[in-house]
Amino acid sequence: MLKLASVDFSSGELVALVGPNGAGKSTLLGIMAGLRPEYEGACRLEGRELRRWRRRELARTVSFVPQSLRLEFPFTAEQVVLMGRTPYCDGLFEGPEDHAAVERAMELTDTLQFRHRDFRALSGGERQRVVLASALAQQPRVLLLDEPAAFLDVKHQIRLHRLLGELCRQGLLVVVATHDLNLAAAYADRVIVLNRGSLAADAAPGQALAPAILRSVFEVDVYLAADPRGRPWIRYET
Repeated sequence: MLKLASVDFSSGELVALVGPNGAGKSTLLGIMAGLRPEYEGACRLEGRELRRWRRRELARTVSFVPQSLRLEFPFTAEQVVLMGRTPYCDGLFEGPEDHAAVERAMELTDTLQFRHRDFRALSGGERQRVVLASALAQQPRVLLLDEPAAFLDVKHQIRLHRLLGELCRQGLLVVVATHDLNLAAAYADRVIVLNRGSLAADAAPGQALAPAILRSVFEVDVYLAADPRGRPWIRYET
């Protein structure tokens, strides 16, 4: 159960949600994505209560990338990405704008090379990139991601976070739930630390990931250093 007094998000931010298992990261993303309408309190998007948004209008504004997606039917990777255009389709056929959006999204996520392959036959990392492409094809203003780097190799983890940073510079709000504190420290503008459904910290990475906070929340001792760019870097004490 989440017990957050108030948390605000702004366009152009890359926000990382971190915390132990069960801290409430996925729950918060689910509420923000409109997938958990039973929440108590208020959740407003652009000043309007989320429950008052029409489903298609919300789907054109907010994209959600889950931890994993299971499909039982033989869709190609390209067809899965095309599903992201559903909020814009008024009939059975897609138009040139839809195909252009799919092409661009697959290019950004490095998935064009297996566009014709069966989605079910792809590796976990490849499937995750296809699902991200589908979310980008929605052309949202808010992008929510639940552990998007979990199945990715190092190269694609870096490419993903650089892409997310570029999307933020274009005005997108990006909120990422992650267990990788160093990815959060390296790329996020802001880190929200959750613990047992409550807010433990909400600040720039260097402040939110301070050793005292991480010790209290994760029950581990850490040493906070800086990388060559001056970004915080966490070393775990043994």
